[in-house]
Amino acid sequence: MDFSLPQLIISALLFVVMFFGIGFLLNMLLRMTWFMAIVYPIVVILIIDDVGFFDYFVNAGTAFPALITKISNLHIADYIILGGGLLGAIIAGLVSRYLRKNGYQMF
Repeated sequence: MDFSLPQLIISALLFVVMFFGIGFLLNMLLRMTWFMAIVYPIVVILIIDDVGFFDYFVNAGTAFPALITKISNLHIADYIILGGGLLGAIIAGLVSRYLRKNGYQMF
C-alpha cells in the first residue's frame, strides 16, 4: 500500500488525536494515569494481526510466530502511524498527571 506524504501525516495525526482522546477519557474514568499507554500494545496487536485474541492462549505455538511475521512485514508508514498512536497515549498520561498535580480533582 503506497501512502503519499499528506496521507501519512494526516493518518499519524489522526492516531495521535484518537488515542489521546481515548487515553484521556480512560484516565478520567479509571484514574489510572498510564493505563492506555500500557494497553496500547495489545490494541496494536489486535489491529495488525488476523489471529483471534484467545488463540494466543490456546494455540500459542502458531499465534506468536504469525504475529512476529506480521510485525516484520509492516511498512515504515505503518510504524509511523502506530507510533503516533503510542505518542497520543503517552501525551494523555502526561496531561492527566499535569492536571492532577495542579489540583484538578477530576483527573
